[in-house]
Amino acid sequence: MKRVVITGAAGGIGSATVALLRSRGCAVVGLDLAGADIECDVRSQASVDAAVAQAVERLGGLDVLINNAGLGTPQSAAAAPDDPALAVLDVNLVGPWRVTSAALPALRESHGRVVNVASGLAHVTVPFSTAYTMSKRGVVAYSDLLRLEEGDRIDVTTVYPGYIRTPIHKESTAAGVPLEGAVPVENVADAARTLVRAALGEPARDLATTREGTITYAVVRLLPRRLVDAVTRRRMATLARRGHFADKGLAGAFAQRISR
Repeated sequence: MKRVVITGAAGGIGSATVALLRSRGCAVVGLDLAGADIECDVRSQASVDAAVAQAVERLGGLDVLINNAGLGTPQSAAAAPDDPALAVLDVNLVGPWRVTSAALPALRESHGRVVNVASGLAHVTVPFSTAYTMSKRGVVAYSDLLRLEEGDRIDVTTVYPGYIRTPIHKESTAAGVPLEGAVPVENVADAARTLVRAALGEPARDLATTREGTITYAVVRLLPRRLVDAVTRRRMATLARRGHFADKGLAGAFAQRISR
């Protein structure tokens, strides 16, 4: 029986993953701000240390940590980072670092594994997702560094969900920069199954949550970045001409400029 701790356990992907892990016979402790087994704020090292210690004690050890907690708000790369942007970076990037550091002693003891949830946006960017994309690309780097330093004692997997209809994207839609239509839609079930595979299956370095994602991310990594940027910008211009970006808030001036 695998002993698993997962952050962001009360959200759409998190709760589905908890249910699927338990159906596979795992002992799972979910962490979140509210609505999970143990209250935990990943922005606070003290909160993280206390929650992880309680979870490890409850489970009698730890085999798998899934860093799933995340935030998403739209920002422009041209604007100074505001408080919401800094919160995204803190939760999405520094949060996994905090939680992993607290869990490492138990994971080393079991030769366990860390599963970090990144995003397809770590490979394929879209406008006005600055803090989110920076954080998720940073998660990939954190996974690589953790694997380099601790790979003889633990396994590390990075998972790359695409766009999924969860509340994390509501603010982007309200600001006129919806991801839906700009990138393929995936579903919660695929993400949960992939996280369970990452937690229980043969150790893997990187896992996309769909076959299409696996192919897309492999191709993007092989192509010259300038070509990827040009194709992405052309795609955004086409969407702007079709009215994808609302003429308000962040996207109005961008849509007018790029669609000329």
